[in-house]
Amino acid sequence: MSLKSVLLSLFLSQALFFCGLPLFLKLSLYLNPLAILVVWFCILMLVSFAVVYFRREVITVRRFLWQAALVGYSTSLSVLLFFRPKGQVYSYNLIPFSTILSYASNEMDGFVSFYNLSANVGLFIPFGLYLLSREGKEPTALTKFLHPFTLIFIIEISQFVLRRGSLDVDDLILNMSGVYLGYLLYPLFSRVVKILPGKGRCW
Repeated sequence: MSLKSVLLSLFLSQALFFCGLPLFLKLSLYLNPLAILVVWFCILMLVSFAVVYFRREVITVRRFLWQAALVGYSTSLSVLLFFRPKGQVYSYNLIPFSTILSYASNEMDGFVSFYNLSANVGLFIPFGLYLLSREGKEPTALTKFLHPFTLIFIIEISQFVLRRGSLDVDDLILNMSGVYLGYLLYPLFSRVVKILPGKGRCW
């Protein structure tokens, strides 16, 4: 990734973020203030990926850095999921698609509904990318399903038991959709990001 691409990515992503900042600030009224940081990070990553792709460049990263990035990302996601503003009501929903339909029917603020739906999908895309990027043969269909399903199920149960969130089957559906979207996007991802073995220098 050239210096020109880095600077262009930073300029475009920050311009886009600040243009939408008044809208993004609404999220802090309903959700963890870290949601704004999540939006900023997602815009930065999407714009950077688009710039590199259209400029036909490649990002090379050592595998240990890619793994470290996933650990850091998972830690940040855990903070977002388990440290929420006080005063929220925690419940459970075991009826598939009922919460999704309530968002779609505008029972909540439109932008907040869109964020909840897109975040529940988008934030789990990296896990799908990571699972397919692991060394060795491609995981089986059962592994692709069971590994993320088990992780997400544990998160949902933990949130409810620890009163850090609601237990919602729709969250499970959306999160798994994000993982599978990661699987679908992996061929595109692998054209832009080349993961190299070892701990040497990255260029």
